[in-house]
Amino acid sequence: MTQKQTELRLIRMSEVETQEVQWLWYPYIPQGKLTIIQGNPGEGKTTLALWIAAMCSQGLALPGMYPSSPITILYQTAEDGLGDTIKPRLMTAGADLNRIICIDETEQSLSLLDERIEKAVKDTGAKLIILDPLQGYLGRSVDMNRANEIRDVLKRLTLVADQTGCAIVLIGHLNKAVGANSAYRGLGSMDFRAAARSVLLVGRMKREPHIRVIVHDKSSLAPEGKSVAFSIEDGGLRWVDGYEKITAEDLLNGGPADSKVDLAEKLIRDKLSGGVSVHASEMFQLAKQAGISKRTLKIAKENLGVDSVKKGERWVWQLSC
Repeated sequence: MTQKQTELRLIRMSEVETQEVQWLWYPYIPQGKLTIIQGNPGEGKTTLALWIAAMCSQGLALPGMYPSSPITILYQTAEDGLGDTIKPRLMTAGADLNRIICIDETEQSLSLLDERIEKAVKDTGAKLIILDPLQGYLGRSVDMNRANEIRDVLKRLTLVADQTGCAIVLIGHLNKAVGANSAYRGLGSMDFRAAARSVLLVGRMKREPHIRVIVHDKSSLAPEGKSVAFSIEDGGLRWVDGYEKITAEDLLNGGPADSKVDLAEKLIRDKLSGGVSVHASEMFQLAKQAGISKRTLKIAKENLGVDSVKKGERWVWQLSC
């Protein structure tokens, strides 16, 4: 039996219409493409994803962007309860709950090959879909380590994104290959990373565990964005300055060898050694000149046990005896 041949079709590049990339969040999340946000459990990936969804549902500006029209978001979670976890977090973030929709999985679990994803995007006009975590939506028959199986899954998902203009964000976990290059830390086949146009790595700073940093680990459509830091306070997300130069390798190692806090601590020791007292305003000015934020200087001050003493009308800093 002879194999049926596929008809040859050729495309001249002169006939291809050029298209400008549209962005949900420049340069981190492109519209109509796949984006992966990955990190270890408990690093804040879900909080970040819900905060992005909440902002977009209200038409509020993401960092570096302008406000836009509110959009509809599809949010699927295989780990957290909708009523006890997801909705309360969205409410804390001020989301427009009417614009955030979930596909009902009561009778049948969802998978990346499920036709309901495409139908839901088209029926709702959603411009963002978040699947959290990626591993929970592969389906029982798909081996995430087999490239030939993963390619078919991602090809279909990529087609949905391209045809609808919907940004598809997959939340993923890291493997345990300690010391490996960041490109090899995602769970499963490298085809996940290859298919994604943008990959964001989320992790904590070892010396400042309350600080989470987002590193732009891959960007195929724009220059890689600066690293962005945030903290989670009272269930909400707050951006933090001073971590723009953190790299993926820095983050995987818990922070750079000479972090901003290290520099701030060195500045304090240099200026206050030998029992010297320095006006607080002068310390903040010196820190600013060194590219150290007020928040970072205060963290270093607390780490070193620096005392604040009022002398006359001004406050001075001095090292504890």
